[in-house]
Amino acid sequence: MDQRIIDLYDDFTHGGMSRRSFLDKLVALAGSAAGAAAILPILQNNYAHAQTVPETDPRITAETIDIPGAQGLKGYLVKPKDAAGKLPTVIVIHENRGLNPHIKDVTRRMATEGFIALGVDYLSPMGGTPADEDKGREMIGQLKQPDVIANGKAAVAYLKGRPDSNGKVGAIGFCWGGGAVNNLAVNEPDLDAGVAYYGGQPKAEDVPKIEAAMMMHYGGLDERINAGIPAYEAALKQAGKSYEIHVYEGANHAFNNDTNAARYDKTAADLAWSRTVAFLKKNLA
Repeated sequence: MDQRIIDLYDDFTHGGMSRRSFLDKLVALAGSAAGAAAILPILQNNYAHAQTVPETDPRITAETIDIPGAQGLKGYLVKPKDAAGKLPTVIVIHENRGLNPHIKDVTRRMATEGFIALGVDYLSPMGGTPADEDKGREMIGQLKQPDVIANGKAAVAYLKGRPDSNGKVGAIGFCWGGGAVNNLAVNEPDLDAGVAYYGGQPKAEDVPKIEAAMMMHYGGLDERINAGIPAYEAALKQAGKSYEIHVYEGANHAFNNDTNAARYDKTAADLAWSRTVAFLKKNLA
């Protein structure tokens, strides 16, 4: 697909323009309204593909829970079914659409790797993640940063205090959630490891507050987010923090999202996932 179309969609989904303006520009790039209509489903997420690990998988148990310490905050808790002993725990933070079927699937994948995984619905205090993605993005835009941080801290405290937890807590986030992981690391010294997929970077002056080991994944074509890499890396290096940065050449923003045909990059996604799992196992043991 024409990279200009992918970039246009990325700009739209991150609040850069109205839906009407996006559709008008898509028609212009596609050459016709019919061409735009054919392209649009490829750009949008198809959650029929969000079943890498079904909820009925015999290796896991899954339930929706109330997360204590934050009013109305809910999460999707997935655990390995027959694990012995105390386990490491991981918060999974969604993109800017909320806790959708894809992120629930990622949470289940985490559990099959041996973690107690909690997909936090940051929109639950506002009524929960809606089926309408445009509405989800509008709701994300209404969230206040102090509340996002407080809800993340509540999730860390909950996982850390579970009787089946080994006391170690990591976080993995995608897009909006990647930025939320970076900001949680700045504000929560009890976070042991953070993995941010193509997420916005924290302010350089806040980086010294990070106590967690950090791993960042970026798509090589993601110019909007990648512009913040040099300052972030310089601050991490200057502060003597433990970190890894991986850039996947030829990959777009959201390359891990296998429900999005236009941007999913299986090679990059598989490599990033293997690195993520190894990193979390090392730092949450």
